[in-house]
Amino acid sequence: MEYLASNKIVIVDLGKAEVKEEELNDALVQERIGGAGITTSLYRRFEAEDPVVIGTGLLTGTLVPGSALGLVTAKSPLTGKVCHAPLTLYLGLELKFSGFDYIVIKGAAAEPVYLWLHDGILDIQSADEIWGRDTAAVTDDIRLTLGDDLIQVLTIGPAGETGSALAQLIVNYWGSGDRWGFGGLFGSKKLKGIAVRGMGLLEISDPEGFIARGQSLLSEIKQGPWANKKGLPDMAAALGEPEVADWLGPIIHRHKSCFNTPFATNTFVYLDEDPRLYKEPDGADPGFLVNDLYGLLGFKKLGLSAVDSCRLLKDCARLGLDPAAVAELSLQTGIKEAEGIRKSLPGLQGTLECIGQSPFSTWTPLQPIFADFGVAPDETWWRRRQALAYIFGIHPIFALMAPELSEEVLLELAGLGTGMEFTPETLEQVINDVG
Repeated sequence: MEYLASNKIVIVDLGKAEVKEEELNDALVQERIGGAGITTSLYRRFEAEDPVVIGTGLLTGTLVPGSALGLVTAKSPLTGKVCHAPLTLYLGLELKFSGFDYIVIKGAAAEPVYLWLHDGILDIQSADEIWGRDTAAVTDDIRLTLGDDLIQVLTIGPAGETGSALAQLIVNYWGSGDRWGFGGLFGSKKLKGIAVRGMGLLEISDPEGFIARGQSLLSEIKQGPWANKKGLPDMAAALGEPEVADWLGPIIHRHKSCFNTPFATNTFVYLDEDPRLYKEPDGADPGFLVNDLYGLLGFKKLGLSAVDSCRLLKDCARLGLDPAAVAELSLQTGIKEAEGIRKSLPGLQGTLECIGQSPFSTWTPLQPIFADFGVAPDETWWRRRQALAYIFGIHPIFALMAPELSEEVLLELAGLGTGMEFTPETLEQVINDVG
């Protein structure tokens, strides 16, 4: 695969501590396009070995608006089905540029390890010294040890190490869209995490045409109904929760976008400092990046203050727990005070409804946001939009805001970028297969 890719699939056998590389050949891309299309294919190839497959979409890391998505495909410990979890912020970008397109992880290590991907090299590193530590400490330690603060870390906390079904993969210090218990799957493999740094380049088949189309698309998208809106409060209002703005507003410091995503889907709050402070804080980071709307709303539903809710989100991220699951189970058990919830976290368990029946994470709202797509937005519509996002590498929340990112446009951009022709029939087959 010459364009929009590093042309490399890496297969890691943790049990044997072996790393093998394969080419990402054109035939596989022509048949499966990218993203979830290829991760699903690789999962099936190694299914007997219960693999975890990590990859990016065909357009991830490009100038296409919203091209931030990385993903994890594996069998969920919660559902027993093959599911996909989104990886946003800058992890997808770094993975795309690290020199690998897809990572297949099979087997279980004898002792704790983490994977270090950089410059087309994958090293299996000992995680003995970071096993048992929370995700924030692990991220800091890996960055310090490897000497680069821009390294993106996908890791698990103590919850994942103990195999909790509620364990979530964490991106650096923040939660992810993992609603599937993939943190426990990492823990069962003695895999503490994956560190990624991308310094590579992507070749484009038709650079001028691809860039021009991406720029024109961005100009068109910026005229959308979400213009001048940003952050979780505006998203919540669009979904019927307008009171979130007044509830969360006093502690909001800023809003933050994922890579090349025009809408800021993340909101940074200050918990230990005045949110009006815009100089660099002197001590430890006084806040938390909230990127899980339903986790936040779940704690709000319990009657908690915004400060207590965000502190619990931070606690969940450090332990590596899905906050939406924590909020749901706390409601079930009648624990509605922040300190009681905090004390219950290590042993929390129960049956969840928040994960849904789709292979795509319900971290993403189940309806359009701001935009009118011209069709009745039911579950079938939502699953199709998510499938498109996971195949092409579009931020799955932004995919619900931008009808301009149509199937026809994404196929056009894929053709300009790769020099291949992807037909609507091929796309239909892949959508049906992964969704």
